[in-house]
Amino acid sequence: MTVVGVLHPGSMGAAVAAEARLGATEVLWCPTGRSSATKDRALRYGLTAATDLRELIDRADVIFAICPPANAEDVATQVSAHAFTGIYVDGNAISPATMARVAAIAARGGATVVDASIIGSPPSDSKFPRLYLSGPSDALASVASLFTGSAVRTHALSDGIGRASALKLSYSSYQKTSRVLAAVSYALARDYGVQEELLDIAQGRTNSYLAETDYIPKVAARSWRWGPEMEEVAATLRETGLPAELAEASATVMARWGELRDSPLSIPAALEHLHDAPEGQSD
Repeated sequence: MTVVGVLHPGSMGAAVAAEARLGATEVLWCPTGRSSATKDRALRYGLTAATDLRELIDRADVIFAICPPANAEDVATQVSAHAFTGIYVDGNAISPATMARVAAIAARGGATVVDASIIGSPPSDSKFPRLYLSGPSDALASVASLFTGSAVRTHALSDGIGRASALKLSYSSYQKTSRVLAAVSYALARDYGVQEELLDIAQGRTNSYLAETDYIPKVAARSWRWGPEMEEVAATLRETGLPAELAEASATVMARWGELRDSPLSIPAALEHLHDAPEGQSD
């Protein structure tokens, strides 16, 4: 059996790690520097606390890094500094270029690197996200075996590091930008008192984000990590010669929600944060 480590168990990371318990002897996490919410989450999902990062790295055969995009290289550097020689799975929403840097960092410490992307909501009894994997075939098989019979559906991609990250950002560039555009459209309609008419139009169409107003507060609460993800999307678009302005604009809009990290919000409260601050006040 395999010992798995997860850095760090946020809402997605903890849920995915819990599914890996089906194919692992134990799933470790490191409490050092983590919030009480993270500690509660790890306890709820049955993860085992390591004494420190050193112990987690020494004991783990596979390490999953599932964290905000901006922290991906730092986490890889911390793991590499401790000479981890197992399988390092980067499941962050980062560009192929960032993934290449992460792979180089982790490989310097001796790790075999797998590029991973998670598409969908955290796994549960009713939700079955896809875990796309690219990298060395033997390592992909080892990672996939951890999720046999679980709510996480694994899919191997050919042609090595970068493919899974590219797929994730291709999806994010549409899905997250569409959510932001829906919020801005609804905010404008609300300012002019025509939100009910806008909803009537949207609800007459199939799968329109404009009709899903209950999702607006969720977008606001998640923008602290979605914004950096859209910056990675923009970087990838620029690298391939495609226009990046829409992704950049989405990140800029999300920055107005950045202070609302994981906050419970009403729709009006979320929409108010989209407006310019009154003169003399900062956003």
